[in-house]
Amino acid sequence: MPAALSKREAEIAAFLAAHGLSAAMREPLPGDASARRYERIRKPDGGTLILVDTPVPADDLVPFIAIGNELATIGLSVPTILASDVERGLAIQDDFGSETFTRLLADGADPWPLYELATDALIAIHRNWPAGAAERLRLPVYDPTLFLAQTGLFIDAYVPVALGRPPSDKERSEFETAWRAVLEPACSGTPSLLLRDYHVDNVMRLPRPGVNAAGLIDFQGAGWGPRAYDLVSLLEDARRDVAPDLAEAMVARYLDAFPATDAAAFRRAMAVLGAARHTRIVAIFVRLAVSRGRRSYLVHLPRVWRLLETQLAKPELGPVAAWFDRHLPPDSRAALAVPETP
Repeated sequence: MPAALSKREAEIAAFLAAHGLSAAMREPLPGDASARRYERIRKPDGGTLILVDTPVPADDLVPFIAIGNELATIGLSVPTILASDVERGLAIQDDFGSETFTRLLADGADPWPLYELATDALIAIHRNWPAGAAERLRLPVYDPTLFLAQTGLFIDAYVPVALGRPPSDKERSEFETAWRAVLEPACSGTPSLLLRDYHVDNVMRLPRPGVNAAGLIDFQGAGWGPRAYDLVSLLEDARRDVAPDLAEAMVARYLDAFPATDAAAFRRAMAVLGAARHTRIVAIFVRLAVSRGRRSYLVHLPRVWRLLETQLAKPELGPVAAWFDRHLPPDSRAALAVPETP
């Protein structure tokens, strides 16, 4: 066992022992693209808890606890932190079980009630998020500049692989100009908490009434920004197809809850922010495959490209669509061949 791992294991063992869990069984849970790890802790009495292990507590654990407290205050269901060692990036939280919406859908559950519940959770957040909480928590502001910086990962990680060369200064400059032109109006609406990674794998069904039946488990990367972003994240999922009639019904459900919202402007913002999200996800999946050998993510590329191209066909994405047509014709998109890692 490597020395670094031995040190970490000793820290975890000491942390669990300090909270009376030295005799508990530990069961690793599947991870995602982040550096966080989770384990299910099975206590001798049969109860279960979740161990959170993150090497970057300032980026993960600290905001998770703070944002979770605010979400709980407005009546949303989030894991309760039962113990934590923020300096070492360790925490124990209650166990919401295994019924992610993803698992329920894979087992044949009707998607409509699940997506209605997830949409209603967003409505509750956007209605009730406390005034001043974003400033108090020092949430990053997702304005055009920040979205542009994140979308720029595409230029750095995808374009060199797709074209076999680094992007030129002209290509990079035109990419930034095109995106800024469409992001400015998309970010002009009323902001709220932006969860950023809101999809069916990050929502769990709980045996609780109303909107509390939605268990929110991933919000440590939250920010402050346009309300349309999380809804498009839910309905244009990189890992799962969502039926068009279902997606349209959820947009209508959301807009019905906010009758003062300019529906046309909101839909345009969804298109732009969805395209920005898909562009970044394409880059992330390719980077994971090339740099880390995690080629399983490539199975999702055709879906993400379909979602992106659907948005690029809309007039509000005109400048960005023109950039793609000039610099990345269709045969350099979904058909990308990623070289094998050594």
